[in-house]
Amino acid sequence: MKRLMMIAIMLSTTFLNYANATNYTETKYPIVLVHGFLGFDDIKGYDYFYKIAQKLRQDGATVFTAQISSTNTTEIRGEQLLKQVKAFLAKSGARKVNLIGHSHGGPTSRYVASVAPELVASVTSIGGVNKGSKVADLFYTVAPDGTLINTAGATIIGYISKIAQFLSNGSTLPVDPVGALKALTTHQSLAFNKKYPAGVPTTACGQGDPVVISTVNNVQHKVYYYSWSGDRLVTSPKDTLIDVPLKAVSLLAFGSSWLGGEDNDGMVGVCSTHLGKVIGTYRMNHVDEINQVLGHTALLLSVPSLYRQHANRLKLQGL
Repeated sequence: MKRLMMIAIMLSTTFLNYANATNYTETKYPIVLVHGFLGFDDIKGYDYFYKIAQKLRQDGATVFTAQISSTNTTEIRGEQLLKQVKAFLAKSGARKVNLIGHSHGGPTSRYVASVAPELVASVTSIGGVNKGSKVADLFYTVAPDGTLINTAGATIIGYISKIAQFLSNGSTLPVDPVGALKALTTHQSLAFNKKYPAGVPTTACGQGDPVVISTVNNVQHKVYYYSWSGDRLVTSPKDTLIDVPLKAVSLLAFGSSWLGGEDNDGMVGVCSTHLGKVIGTYRMNHVDEINQVLGHTALLLSVPSLYRQHANRLKLQGL
């Protein structure tokens, strides 16, 4: 028994030393973090991806955080991201980037990989709205176009978008809350997938192609696709002001899991988040997926560690 315990200790120590190696997250290509709906890069030093970039950089990764419209159509956000990707490449001297997008940042990243595969090594979708969000569907069920509640809701979201962007380095990027909300509906998400199908599962809840090869100027380019998400709603007693409303929204949009409702992270159904190689589903909600708020996530779950592990996964893949 003592010998087994010694072996276990040695193995765990070896793993910890490896996981904390100075080049553990040193990917070949820079990582670009892409925010979702109502997101931002940072507000006065407060990150949308809370402390994620810092954790990745500690062990060798080159990380950039995109600043794109907090609300807009996927294509417009995608064009903004493409422009920034080119700027990041010029700054770093790299040939490609690894895109990691949360929520609406998932399809936004997919757009760039589809129109410029020569610039993208991988796309990772975290809680990504890849087949639509029933929360967006619910909004248009309750508030169809032309109704007072629809107009009021879009106006409020528009003001929040502009405030978030103003506080985020004074960004004056265009906002379009209606375009964003419609882009996140199931109907428009499926239409988007017909135009940009790379990595999207062809079955209801399966995995997509993990690698997609595209030819640009007679040169083949591989883009690797990954995804993960959460399926818990109330995860931390310190986050009740976020978790409880997410739980309420989830019940309205997805129904109760006890009664056959769809597993979800509070905003997106788990099956809808699938893209390429599905890494896993974790004990976290849509906000936890970006280590918010202030890192208050489920006990015994380190969200930054998931990002670090994924950076190492990309590194070992040669990306």
